[in-house]
Amino acid sequence: MEVKPYSDKAGSKKEQVAEMFDNISPKYDFLNHTLSLGIDRGWRKKLLRLASKAKPKIILDVATGTGDLAIALAELNPEHIIGVDISEGMLSYGHKKIEKKGLKGLITLQKGDSEALEFADNTFDAVTVAFGVRNFEHLEAGLAEMLRVTKPGGKIYILEFSQPEGFPFAQLYKFYFKNILPLVGRWVSKDSRAYSYLPDSVEAFPFGEAFANILKKLGYKNIRLHRLTFGVATIYEAEK
Repeated sequence: MEVKPYSDKAGSKKEQVAEMFDNISPKYDFLNHTLSLGIDRGWRKKLLRLASKAKPKIILDVATGTGDLAIALAELNPEHIIGVDISEGMLSYGHKKIEKKGLKGLITLQKGDSEALEFADNTFDAVTVAFGVRNFEHLEAGLAEMLRVTKPGGKIYILEFSQPEGFPFAQLYKFYFKNILPLVGRWVSKDSRAYSYLPDSVEAFPFGEAFANILKKLGYKNIRLHRLTFGVATIYEAEK
């Protein structure tokens, strides 16, 4: 079943996701770090440690949002990082962060559709996405595009929410995700649906081996799963 941010509105999932992120972009970074209790920073650092082994020079960050992962990837000393996102609101904040950190020469952010990337085949040494594939309107189309623009032998790193399964952490996580997070998110962001969409979309998303099987079907190779914080999130590492 497709989960959209605004079930009572017309428009495709892609259009609604762009609208949602435009709406919450002023408070996105604050809420993202606060509601995850800062744990999301550690997850990105784990992705960096994995990616550092490949020493990628040209990197694409899909669904880059306000550029958190793209900025973190600068630590790998690449030649160029390109971040794409469908939300102009999120990108506007990303541009400000990149300029403030003096990274304009290294990182380029641009509006782009993850399901129709405007890059040639075999362009990037590494392709990354953090908390973005869950929002693709057509999951396999977006994943296929990511693989297409990766160089042969290049690496793909996908960081996404999953669902913890062990007692009692799974029950505590579900209560927080379903009750506390949407309440605080609504109050701070002033968007009535954005932080209800988050747990709904996570619940509907295929995670773990189910997601790995989709990657395998599309031609991703050497797939490895790195479970984070009792399974709250997972990094899927793969090659072309």
